[in-house]
Amino acid sequence: MADNVTVGYDTCHRVSPWCPVEATTYGYYPNFAGNVFFAVFFGVLGVFQLGIGIYYRSWTIMVALAAGGLMELAGYIGRVLMNDNPWNGDAFKLQIVCLVLAPTFIAAGIYLTLKHIILALGPEHSRLKPRLFTWVFISCDVGSLILQAAGGGVAAAADDDYELLKIGDDIIIAGIAFQVATMSVCGLLALEFFWRVKRSGPGSFSEKSIGRRSIHIILFAEIFAYFTVLIRCIYRIPEMAGGWGNPLMQKENEFLVLDGMMVALAVLSLTVFHPSFFLPSLRKGVKGQP
Repeated sequence: MADNVTVGYDTCHRVSPWCPVEATTYGYYPNFAGNVFFAVFFGVLGVFQLGIGIYYRSWTIMVALAAGGLMELAGYIGRVLMNDNPWNGDAFKLQIVCLVLAPTFIAAGIYLTLKHIILALGPEHSRLKPRLFTWVFISCDVGSLILQAAGGGVAAAADDDYELLKIGDDIIIAGIAFQVATMSVCGLLALEFFWRVKRSGPGSFSEKSIGRRSIHIILFAEIFAYFTVLIRCIYRIPEMAGGWGNPLMQKENEFLVLDGMMVALAVLSLTVFHPSFFLPSLRKGVKGQP
């Protein structure tokens, strides 16, 4: 479970004088109240995402955002279980896999939203065709997901094998770094698109299929979610790069703020200001209506 296997902790299953909490990967009892809060928070938002997606029949973005929210829920349940027993290997595996992978689904929801914003404001202003934003960036997202899932799987299967843990860690870092690179390229293309829209004149908003107020709201939600997920991914690189049980990994406050809170704010933004509310092209039609 941790680098500490090299000093004889490979048989530890519960905290004891011979298996201190300081020797676990995180080196602390995960905060019960903070992790319960995030578990409940993501659970509620995940249910809302399912409800909104079913109501508007916006299936694709529903899958991305609901999956991300519910995986975060599962991850924080794992951390809550570790509060009772920081040596709980199954809970450790649950939270590391889910909390590493979940933001990738949120990023996919951001790419989907951007595609439909471009369709609403004018595809002619985009260097990349709108459909390519989903094909290219979600394909890259899937690649990042596969790398992170493979790394998480290797780490979860490693148990007390330090070398295997290190391999899993390196694969996860590669996946997260690839995700940061993908988001950065997408952000630059989006920035260029918005600059071209702005230069096209003030009438470009009112002439499209979405009102000025609506586009401002969804742009705020999209940009806010983008930067919060990006901050989380950037934080995760040095947090994982130091190896299992490194000093940064053992600072829970930083984790709860730069990972948990950043992803929570992203999902909250895309729930309160759900893209389906503002972008008709995302909707397949409200259930019960023609």
